[in-house]
Amino acid sequence: MSDPIAGQDTKPGPKALHAVPDATPVDLDAAFRDSHVQEVLDKLDRELIGLKPVKTRIREIAALLLVDRLRKGIGLTAGAPSLHMCFTGNPGTGKTTVAMRMAEILHRLGYIRLGHLVAVTRDDLVGQYIGHTAPKTKEVLKKAMGGVLFIDEAYYLYKPENERDYGAESIEILLQVMENQREDLVVILAGYKDKMDRFFQSNPGMSSRIAHHIDFPDYAPDELVAIARLMLEEQQYRFSSDAERAFADYIIKRMKMPHFANARSVRNALDRARLRQANRLFAKPGAKLTKKDLVTIEAGDILASRVFTEGAPDTEIV
Repeated sequence: MSDPIAGQDTKPGPKALHAVPDATPVDLDAAFRDSHVQEVLDKLDRELIGLKPVKTRIREIAALLLVDRLRKGIGLTAGAPSLHMCFTGNPGTGKTTVAMRMAEILHRLGYIRLGHLVAVTRDDLVGQYIGHTAPKTKEVLKKAMGGVLFIDEAYYLYKPENERDYGAESIEILLQVMENQREDLVVILAGYKDKMDRFFQSNPGMSSRIAHHIDFPDYAPDELVAIARLMLEEQQYRFSSDAERAFADYIIKRMKMPHFANARSVRNALDRARLRQANRLFAKPGAKLTKKDLVTIEAGDILASRVFTEGAPDTEIV
């Protein structure tokens, strides 16, 4: 087997194993610097508020792969590490963003050739009639080769209650590729934890190929407010002090309502707040506006939300 980094034979026979003295120095710090993985980890810290357990696990996986790379460099190997993963958690907890950064890490350490992410759902993989599923699944796999395939809500691939469903065919193709071409493709399955657990129980072949399970916790209210500030900063807006307090109240109320989706719901709420701000400014024809007016979300832009109205409907409430 060839080292994807150095391009040299790394399969250790008995002589090769003993050819390198145990006292051979290995500079782990230099290898870590040269990999530029820290840049990706720093980017992840900037992009995502909180998620400490997730970030810790990503660092642990990066450390495992870096050590594996160093071992190969001196003729040691324990076999190619399995890299297929499962991300579980509620919507809006950062699973897709972490998958993107994971692809970067794997690329920088030489475990995938290209480092791109292809994100799909059941509709991208499963056809609606006989003979349609295999070409669809294989086309997606072709696009993902050399990178990471991220399958969101992966449990929808398996629908045993429908005898005419073709998801099982897609799963079978995925299983073959995950096993036979695991050195050129990493698959990340994602979705709600309870549904993914049932999916693995029904598909032991898939479960046996997943090496890393990472659970994404829901955000706390203060983390969601911090996420809102970060999102506004990226869009060159800001809260007034009263608006930030109003948004903190909004979050507490919204979290108790149906269909709450963490950062996704925060983004939706901010989009509506910007809409209200724009209409508030237009309601004052002839008024002299300043930059401050254009960038500031005021408390009224938040408090006008239906979240503060009793009996709001059972939908995505903004």
